[in-house]
Amino acid sequence: MSGPQSPGSLRRLIDSFIKQRCATKTEKLAPDDPVYLKLYQQFEPQTWLADAARRVSQLQVVTHSLKPIHPDAKGTNLYVEPSQLADNGLVGSHCLPSDFQGDVVGNAAALDVYKFLKLEWQGRSLLELALASDDAFIDALSQDRAEAESWTRAFASITEPKGVPSSHARGKQMYWLTGDEPAENGNYHLLAPLYATALAQPFYSRLSGDRFGEHAKAARKARRDDAAFDGGYADYPNLAIQKMGGTKPQNISQLNSERGGQNYLLASLPPDWVSRDVTPPLRTESVLPRFGRRQPVRQLVNDLARCMKQNIREDEQRQKLGKKPRKTMQDRDLHNDLTASLADELLMFTFEMHRLPAGWSADDDCRLVISEQYWLDPGRAESDPEFKETRRQSDWHVDVAQRVAHWLKHTLDQRIKINLGDPDHDFWAGQIETVMDSFRRQLDDLQDALHDEDDDHEGEAA
Repeated sequence: MSGPQSPGSLRRLIDSFIKQRCATKTEKLAPDDPVYLKLYQQFEPQTWLADAARRVSQLQVVTHSLKPIHPDAKGTNLYVEPSQLADNGLVGSHCLPSDFQGDVVGNAAALDVYKFLKLEWQGRSLLELALASDDAFIDALSQDRAEAESWTRAFASITEPKGVPSSHARGKQMYWLTGDEPAENGNYHLLAPLYATALAQPFYSRLSGDRFGEHAKAARKARRDDAAFDGGYADYPNLAIQKMGGTKPQNISQLNSERGGQNYLLASLPPDWVSRDVTPPLRTESVLPRFGRRQPVRQLVNDLARCMKQNIREDEQRQKLGKKPRKTMQDRDLHNDLTASLADELLMFTFEMHRLPAGWSADDDCRLVISEQYWLDPGRAESDPEFKETRRQSDWHVDVAQRVAHWLKHTLDQRIKINLGDPDHDFWAGQIETVMDSFRRQLDDLQDALHDEDDDHEGEAA
């Protein structure tokens, strides 16, 4: 293991950063250009450090900021170590680790100073060294001890609030009841909410990884292909994205700029539970019209039809231009996801129907085709030996899959007005059949489980 780095290596780190900044600024300028000479003088190490110590007052490292509340709000931002916050049993900034990443707000033109303070030496950032008044850091800044200590204090002040604590007319404020009597004005405390920007960054990174990471992509592909996969993936229904800063996200904060202004909002909604009474599907030849009236199914079919219409319109335009039809991986993945979700809805519908009292399909008013009776009323086999035997010998799951595929094709035909012979329709028929093959295997597993359950009952009876 290498020994501790010397203060000289810290100075080389500082000089290297300044030299790199100078090279970036002057790379397109000729050495004899007056602008080049002026910039070269500005990036002389001691000159740049003195200017950085002056400009650092335009920045503040924060954990909670005001500008995300409103971009024109000017007031107090706070820097609070997570360890100083109370653990109230909920997710909050107190959950952040000790090596969390703080945000920086202020003049975007001075962000190079913050990048300088983020440099690491011996496992600690230059900002940490400045906050600790580290002797090696002071010695590396300047041979003039007084000057170096002054710069160190200036750099350390980046975590301190600017001016007296204040809010702003464009910031949010709310009265919070602290007593037992709402009618008493003295029982309220005025709060000025700030945005937990240091918490938002790891939250954004976590969700982005869950949505677009290679592991998540592989897991979703395995689900679509009905293949085994080591691990799972996370979905976030009704996820919203709040854009902050418009075309200049850096005006909000440094981390907001790194996120491209995107900030995730989880759905903050009460459960939308719709309690429906499941009734036997009597006086009808098929349950698929009832299945198609379910709200999630209607939405999925509409989304599927909309994607197909859009692709058809684009292909027509490309055909007019003499180009080949457009086929992209994104289209394929979206279509596969929609059709797989439709198969999931069919399984949920199956389980709901299985909660009906066994034997409902024996009612005189039941007109369902026999394969749908086998599918939706497996419990009838317990009291009807003939039904049990014919169900066991039948390929009811194959017929059900074909009926579902036909229903979906017919429904899409009505939505997009395509003739059965059209290549686009044939393509989607193939997509549907692929999903139906997966569904058939799931129905096979369900049938095997029911057979095993029947055998267990027979064994117990014996």
